[in-house]
Amino acid sequence: MHVPDGFINAPTSVATGVVAAGAVAVSLRGARRELDERTAPLAGLVAAFVFAVQMLNFPVAAGTSGHLLGGALAAILVGPYTGVLCIAVVLLMQGILFADGGLTALGVNITDMAVVTVIVAYALFRGLVTVLPRTRRSVTAASFAAALISVPAAALAFTFFYWIGGTTDVAIGKVAGAMVGVHVLIGIGEAAITALTVGAVIAVRPDLVYGARGLRAPLKLRVGGELVDAPAPEAAPAAARASHRAVWIGGLVASLVLAGFVSFYASADPDGLEKVAADHGIDEKAEEHAVAGSPLADYGVKDVDDARISGGLAGVIGVGVTVVAGTAVFWAVRRRRAADTSPSSTTTPESV
Repeated sequence: MHVPDGFINAPTSVATGVVAAGAVAVSLRGARRELDERTAPLAGLVAAFVFAVQMLNFPVAAGTSGHLLGGALAAILVGPYTGVLCIAVVLLMQGILFADGGLTALGVNITDMAVVTVIVAYALFRGLVTVLPRTRRSVTAASFAAALISVPAAALAFTFFYWIGGTTDVAIGKVAGAMVGVHVLIGIGEAAITALTVGAVIAVRPDLVYGARGLRAPLKLRVGGELVDAPAPEAAPAAARASHRAVWIGGLVASLVLAGFVSFYASADPDGLEKVAADHGIDEKAEEHAVAGSPLADYGVKDVDDARISGGLAGVIGVGVTVVAGTAVFWAVRRRRAADTSPSSTTTPESV
């Protein structure tokens, strides 16, 4: 659902750019509360994993493919504010390095693929885990449902933006029906990927899944005839660090394999937005990407003739750049949180 330049007019692009900038600013502040010693190291990895899986287009209908949007997955794994930042980092890397998603449409893409998907998915996810039994299966099932709904929600959001600022004269009802129809099918793939990933992380380290925190009810002790919460057992620091490192390395290796090898076998059919745009004339005024001459444009390495090697190298480079950029952003936010909560930053009554 990467919107290219030319689909949406300038005023609407500017307006969504303002919305996207505001959402990123709010998310930077909110992420300070989410990025603790568990989520901070994983946030950059989540961004890289989303980048890798987005390269794996899967067939959904005759001549149409889909790929992960990732908002639900990122929000459930590392928190909604951090999730918005993860998808924003991915979209920025894709637009600047790979000419995927227009630069003038970056506000549209961040608002649609990051903000809308995260808000819809995480709101539904929290509602479901509140009413379902507090089990790992419930978290996985809620992840599936949240991801499934987030994709047609993003399709409706694009339709709304196009209704306001579309550059071609197309019946908006037809656009809405086509977009929602194909993206319901894509949502099934999104839901399966999200549920499998969340379930895999929960099976290894449930404490690393932001949406699964508090899954277990605290142990109760009877003291003086009353039930009270037992003190939480202290985790072994060395063992926790080793397990955390294993999850990080495993996730990075999986991302590199997916982007560098498995992506070669992805569907070559146009994705949902591309198909709808071609069928309904939305792409009549599409513009060439500003960085179409990039050495990595269209997910290939310039001057590398072998398609398998070219695409694989581009995928590996993309994962590497995304994990570095994402980790830098999230560690900076984490350090800001540490600075804000340090004893020296607090004012005592005596110092007033």
